[in-house]
Amino acid sequence: MERHLIGIGGVGMSALATTLLKQGDVVTGADRTRDTPNVRFLESLGVTVFPDDGSGIGETTDEVIVSTAIEETNAGLRKAHERGIPVTHRAKALARALQGYKLVAVVGTCGKSTVTAMLGHVLAACGLDPLCVNGANVPGWDGAVRFGRGAYAVAEVDESDKSLVAFSPSAAVVTNASADHYSKEEMDAVFDAFVKDCKGPVIDGRGPLDAWRFGPLEVPVPGQHNRQNAELAVRMAVALGVSPEAAVSAMATFKGVERRLQRIHPPIPQTPKPPNLQTSLLSPAVYDDYAHNPEKLKAMWTTLAEKYPQGVCAIWRPHGYAPLRKMCAALAAMFAETIRPQDRLVLLPVYDAGGTTDRSINSTALVEAIAQTDAAVGTRVELVPDLDAAWNWCAAHRAAFGCFVTCGARDPGLPVLAQRLAQMG
Repeated sequence: MERHLIGIGGVGMSALATTLLKQGDVVTGADRTRDTPNVRFLESLGVTVFPDDGSGIGETTDEVIVSTAIEETNAGLRKAHERGIPVTHRAKALARALQGYKLVAVVGTCGKSTVTAMLGHVLAACGLDPLCVNGANVPGWDGAVRFGRGAYAVAEVDESDKSLVAFSPSAAVVTNASADHYSKEEMDAVFDAFVKDCKGPVIDGRGPLDAWRFGPLEVPVPGQHNRQNAELAVRMAVALGVSPEAAVSAMATFKGVERRLQRIHPPIPQTPKPPNLQTSLLSPAVYDDYAHNPEKLKAMWTTLAEKYPQGVCAIWRPHGYAPLRKMCAALAAMFAETIRPQDRLVLLPVYDAGGTTDRSINSTALVEAIAQTDAAVGTRVELVPDLDAAWNWCAAHRAAFGCFVTCGARDPGLPVLAQRLAQMG
C-alpha cells in the first residue's frame, strides 16, 4: 500500500510514517515546512516529502492520512476527495498499525511522551522487545519509534481532538488530567470512558498513588513531575509481569526524551565528573522543552528555578491562537506566580501555521494580562518579534542567568535556537 501523510513533519505524523514504513508500506508525505529535523530524518529513511500543494498525490496513492489540524481547504485533501482516494484520520491509521499487539496506551494532558519513553525503555531493557510509538523523539530510537517484535506495543495516545476513541488498549496509563484543550472535568470524563472497557491493568496518576513499595528509584531526569512519570512507568511494567527489581534497575539507565527538559549545554558527560564551578558561573546552561500549557510550563520553571537560583530565562512561543485564547488567563496567573525577580520570560509571537483562525488574542494580549495580574511580574516579560531578536536579547543578557530554556510546541525553530544559545560560550 502507498500511503500519503499530509502534515508529515509533525512529530505524531512522522512517528506514524516511520511505523508504516517499518511495517512494509510505501510512504510519501507533504508538509508546509520541509526543512526540519523530522522531515530530514524521514527522507533519510527513503520517504519522499512534497510541498503541501497536492503534488504528492498520484496514480499510485492508495490512502491519504490526515490529522485534525488539516483543514478541508488543504490542496492535498481536496485532491484526494476529487480522485476518490480514501482519507483516514491519523488515530485510526495508528490504531490499525497496532492491531495484533497487546496495546499499552499512555494518555493524559501532561507527561505522556515521557511516560511512553520510560515504559518502552524499561520493557525493552527487561527483554519484552516492545513496539513503541511516541509523541516525541527519543535518543536511541528511530525518531519517535522503537520497532520491536515482542507482544506489546506502547503508544502515546492523543486526547487533544478526542481521537483516542479509535484505540482499544489492553492496558493503559493515565498520567493526569488538567485543563488544556478542554476543561479538566471534560478531560476526566474522556479518560474515564477510555479506560472503562480496558481488560488489563490501568495505572492512574490523576489522584494520590499508592505508597511506593518497589525500593529506591533512581530517576535520571530532573523534577518531581518526572519522579511521578517514572513511578507510573515502573508500576505498569510490574503490572505487566516485569520484576520490581528489574524495572527499577532499568529506569536508572533511562536517557531522557528530546525536548522534555533536555539539557543542550553543557552536554551530559558519559562519565560523571566533578562540576567546574568557574565554568558553570561563566557559561549559562541551556535546556529545550516542549512545555506549552500552564501546568507544563510551571513544572519546567519550578524545576529549573530550584537548580538555578541565580535566575532562569525562558524563551517561549505560544503554539496556537485558539489554545492561547483558552489558556490566556491561566497562563497569566501561572506566570505571575512563578516568575521570580531574577527571572525573565522572553515571549515570541504566536506560532502561525496559516489557515483560518481568530488571531485577535496574541502574545501582546498575554503580556497585558500578565501585567494586569501582577504589575511587577509584567516588567519581567520581554516581547520580541522573532527568533533572531530572542537570540540577540539573550546574548546581551547572558551573564544575568544561570540557565536559558527554549520552550513551546510546534515551532521547529525553538530547538535550533537552543543550539545557538549553547554556542554563546
